[in-house]
Order: sequence, then C-alpha cells, then structure tokens
Amino acid sequence: MSQLTTTHTTNKYLTFVLATEEYAVDILRVQEIKGWSKVTKIPNTPHYICGVINLRGTIVPIVDLRSRFGLEHLEYGPMTVVVVVKVLSNAKERIMGVVVDAVSDVYDVSDSDIKPPPDFGTVISIEFVRGLATVEEKMVIVLDIDRLLNSDELAILEHI
Repeated sequence: MSQLTTTHTTNKYLTFVLATEEYAVDILRVQEIKGWSKVTKIPNTPHYICGVINLRGTIVPIVDLRSRFGLEHLEYGPMTVVVVVKVLSNAKERIMGVVVDAVSDVYDVSDSDIKPPPDFGTVISIEFVRGLATVEEKMVIVLDIDRLLNSDELAILEHI
C-alpha cells in the first residue's frame, strides 16, 4: 500500500527593508550585496534610475527602490546597500542593482506559504508583488524582480 505524500517546494529569500516594510527576492537571483558607492548619472532616464556602476567590467544600472515605489527619499547612509540581481528579460539575462535601506535576513519560505496579494482595484498597482508571506510573525512582501525591473520605462537601459 503506497502513501500519498505532499511535497512543498521551499526556497530561500533575501529580505531587505524599505521604509517600515520588509521585502523579499529569491536568493538565487542575488549576485551580491555591496555598500552604496557613487554612480555615473545617465541623462534622460526615469527619476528612479540613480545611474550606472562598473562592476568588474559589467555596466550595471542602479534603481532606487524607494523612488520606484513612490516612497519618501532618504539620504543614503551607512546601512544603505545595493542588491545586485539577475533579471530575466525576453529570454535574456541582465544584471541590475537595487538600492535598499538595509538588508534584513535570509528565510526559507515554502511556496505554499506565499499567499496572493490582495486586490486593491486600480488604486494601487501590485503588478510587481508575487505574494505575501508570514515569516517569524511578520508579513514579508515577495517581489517579482523580473516584472519590477522590466517595465517599459526601463527598456531604454537595454542599450547601456
């Protein structure tokens, strides 16, 4: 007699803080975490593009997530970091950096523990949110990094 077993896929997520909220991205997408350093500004880019950095010979666009999400701007401090991530765009891989207030932790989260985001109608855009997960008694917003960093406004960075 065979037993039916249910398997739950568990993935590791890097969490970081923006304002008072904690966000998560799949750790397999994270290339590295580095402290904030000066960027080279690129003209005619969206307001949330800080500029680009040269990371070991690769030109990496840097996106300020506070600005991208419409949050109040804060001066970058000693806890400000750039999370360098791999983004899939039209079957092509790109490296981009996102500026966050601070890195928080790495958590194991089961796919079954990620709940779909609530529907806010057309008032609030949740297109970048993959879901919500509760870890250690707190709510974490799981981001879809590909959607977040592949919007039409970012298409101009394809040629950088």
